[in-house]
Amino acid sequence: MEFEELLKEYNNGNISINELKRIITHSYIVNVGKNIAKLDINRNYRKGIPEVIYAANKNYSDIEKIILNILEKNKTIVVSKIQKEHSNKLLNFLKKKKLYIESGRGSSTIFISKISKFDYQYYKIGVISGGTSDIGIAEESRLMAKAMNCDSIISYDVGIAGVHRVFPTLEKMISENVQAIVVVAGMEGALASLVSSCVNVPVIGVPTSVGYGFGSNGISALSSMLQSCALGLTVVNIDNGIGAGACAALIANRMSDMKNNRYYKNN
Repeated sequence: MEFEELLKEYNNGNISINELKRIITHSYIVNVGKNIAKLDINRNYRKGIPEVIYAANKNYSDIEKIILNILEKNKTIVVSKIQKEHSNKLLNFLKKKKLYIESGRGSSTIFISKISKFDYQYYKIGVISGGTSDIGIAEESRLMAKAMNCDSIISYDVGIAGVHRVFPTLEKMISENVQAIVVVAGMEGALASLVSSCVNVPVIGVPTSVGYGFGSNGISALSSMLQSCALGLTVVNIDNGIGAGACAALIANRMSDMKNNRYYKNN
C-alpha cells in the first residue's frame, strides 16, 4: 500500500493511528534467505523512491527471491544492470507471474509492477541521449522515473556531431514544462553543457562508458561534465542512469506536490 493510500485510510477512519504506525514500521527490513539481502521495504514511504535491485554479480536464483520478497510489500521494483545471460530467463519468470514488465530499449534494466495503469504526477522530466549507443543508460533514467510515477519526454541520438538536432527537442521539452532534463552522453560528454546553457531547468548529466582511446570507459565524458562552465548542471557517476532518473523525478514530483498544495495555489 502506498503512503498516500495509508493516509486516506486513516483519514476515512478505516485504520487507527496505532495501526498506521504499525504498518509503516512493521518489517522495516525484510531479510531474504541466509544473509542474501536485507531489503529496505519502506524506502518509498521515506524517500519517494522504490527499491532498486542492482543485479550485476548476483546469482540468478537470488534475484528471483529478492523480487518476490519485495513484491509482497511493494507495487513496483526496478532491476538494473542485469547480466545478459540472466535477461531472457528473468523476463520469462516475470511473465509467468503475470506481472507488468517493461524492458528499456538497449537497456539492462527492467521495470516490474503489480499494476499496469499508472497515475503519473502532473510534471514530467526530459531524457536525452547523445548517441544511439547511449540509449541503454537513458532508458535506465526513464524507467526509474516511471517507477516513481513520473512520465518522461524522450529524444535520443541528438548529440553535438549534428548539433542542430537538439534544438527542436529542447523547444518541445521546455514548452511542455519539464522540471528537469537528464542528458546521457559518452565520448567527450559535451552535450550536457550545451543543454544546460540553453534551458532554465536543472540538468543532470550522465557520462557513459561509450568511447575509445583516451576517452574509454567514460573518463573523458565524466571529466568534461565536471569541468563544465554551464551553471545549472549537476553530474552523476559513469553509467548511473538510475541515479539521474531518480533525482530528476524527485524534482518533478516535488513540484507536482507544490502545485497540489493550497498555499501554492493561493500564492
